[in-house]
Amino acid sequence: MKQTRARIFRGDTRSEGKILSLFEPSTEIICKGKAGKPNEFGKMVKLQEAENQIVIDYEVYAQRPHDSELLIAAIETHQSMLGRAPRLVATDAAFYSAKSEVAAKAKGVKRVCIPNRSTKSIERRCEQKMRWFRNGQKWWTGCEGRISVAKRRRGLNCCRYKGEAGMKRWVGLGVIADNIVSIGRAMEKRTAP
Repeated sequence: MKQTRARIFRGDTRSEGKILSLFEPSTEIICKGKAGKPNEFGKMVKLQEAENQIVIDYEVYAQRPHDSELLIAAIETHQSMLGRAPRLVATDAAFYSAKSEVAAKAKGVKRVCIPNRSTKSIERRCEQKMRWFRNGQKWWTGCEGRISVAKRRRGLNCCRYKGEAGMKRWVGLGVIADNIVSIGRAMEKRTAP
């Protein structure tokens, strides 16, 4: 009722604590930022992948953080899980910030493949055209495809449990299912003649 009064009588469409779903009050609007892509409703989920397409970390965020804030924490998670810094970090342009790139290299990452679309630097543009950078971006594109598969095949596109704890459990079970398939493929490659 409070929201109805605020929206209709006061014309306040940007009220704090806006409820988007009566069944899942924690639902947020997820804007993709791409032309022709409709807004989605749900929660932002981070899947962090390492070698052999194995998800080493996932998180369901209560409030959507800015992508550039996630990079250093992801590298630290990789270091704590695998005991070393990743050789390559590849993401989309939303993760780019000069500060994050410098911090990633300081943590021991050899190749940081994050495009900077707004650069005017000729040497930065040349770096983004180098083979290792393009290969890193191709690897990242493959990760995006695997996230899409996880949404469709592992059921991450629609949570069957209720509440934030249920959402975290559902995503965790989807990650476990996806990792079982990825580990099986990696073991099969290792034993193949």
